[in-house]
Amino acid sequence: MQNKYEYTIIGVDGGGTRTRAILKRGKKILSHTTAGTTRVGSVGVGESCERLLTIISELCDNAEIDTSEVDIIVVGLAGVWLGEEKQRSTHLLRTLARTQNIPLNDVLIVSDAEIAVEGAFGGANGIVLIAGTGSIAIGKLGKDKFVRCGGWGIELDDEGSGAWIGREGLTAVVRALDGRGKYTMLADMLSDFNPLIDIDNPRTIVKAYAERTFEYQMLTPTVMRCAELGDEVCLDIIHRSSQHLLELLVALYPHFNTKKVDVALLGGIVESKSLLGRMLVDEVKKDKRFNIVEPLGTPLDGAILLGKRTLDAQE
Repeated sequence: MQNKYEYTIIGVDGGGTRTRAILKRGKKILSHTTAGTTRVGSVGVGESCERLLTIISELCDNAEIDTSEVDIIVVGLAGVWLGEEKQRSTHLLRTLARTQNIPLNDVLIVSDAEIAVEGAFGGANGIVLIAGTGSIAIGKLGKDKFVRCGGWGIELDDEGSGAWIGREGLTAVVRALDGRGKYTMLADMLSDFNPLIDIDNPRTIVKAYAERTFEYQMLTPTVMRCAELGDEVCLDIIHRSSQHLLELLVALYPHFNTKKVDVALLGGIVESKSLLGRMLVDEVKKDKRFNIVEPLGTPLDGAILLGKRTLDAQE
């Protein structure tokens, strides 16, 4: 192991849409990479760990070092929260590495939301609201206590998320086609969104989705565009999304003993400066209980910070 200022650490941010990873020695970045999702709920725990091992190997190969030279690997993994879930992924990752003769030292698997809050506040307290494919708010209290709200997955909740917006958009389209809802220009854009969809034959919507030719969140930019163009139905979806996301913060506020809580807004929806991102910022600013702050760092920074802290504790 290097001295404590020269740890060699791999940090992985395994989100719902893509996975970002970095290999650092001290303050120096040796390599970095981006890959597809490693979310357990999307690809299963086995495939998730296979992909993680590929990413780890690629980072080390690009840096021209052996995996045995990495002091700790910290993975923030979407779809993981319970201790048993973290242990299962850790155990399987180590087992796969052994079968492939890939030596690993320390491995720490946590939720991707945990590394996000660590990176955003540099280890201090606050709430991170992540609005991307899914939606979740996570707050840090004290040294190592976390509270969360949301993040249940689109099957159960994830209101306000990219997946939710896409699903609400499709629901609005089929309601309009049935005569149960208002017309939305989104219906006219579906064929451009997915060539397998023929709006004159509406059941092709069901067929295209059943064949997994698209996922809900892929439709979100089109819903946003319609809202920007003034479509009343899509504008209502975006407004409701901002309200749902604000609810996550309101639910966590009672856990804090301060009048104002620092909030960092993360995720593709916010970072892209979209209509929803702008609307959400306005809604949060209206609530005097919250103070929007710029994140100090990224989730990858949070993973590296957790790695350093873990190694320091072992000294």
